[in-house]
Amino acid sequence: MIAQTPPVPYYAVIFTSIRTGVDEGYGDMAAEMVRLATEQDGFLGVESARNDTGITVSYWKNTDAIRTWKANTSHLLAQKYGRDKWYEEYKVRICLVERDYGF
Repeated sequence: MIAQTPPVPYYAVIFTSIRTGVDEGYGDMAAEMVRLATEQDGFLGVESARNDTGITVSYWKNTDAIRTWKANTSHLLAQKYGRDKWYEEYKVRICLVERDYGF
């Protein structure tokens, strides 16, 4: 599903990852992170796709909301599990969205 974002400007956090072969609760944790993010002030939506490389883009009202989400204790635990067992490699990019259009 395509996230229904507000008029610009807003921010996008692009999380690109390559997974290990370990599952061990990954799907449940990913679902819980989306659920928690939706409760976070400033969260606007999320989109995700996965093949050999996974890409998840979350949308945020401002950088304060992004910092608060990064410091969320449950999210910190998910980040630790990601580094320890779920990801071979990942990259996070934070971008200001200045234009937004579609049909």
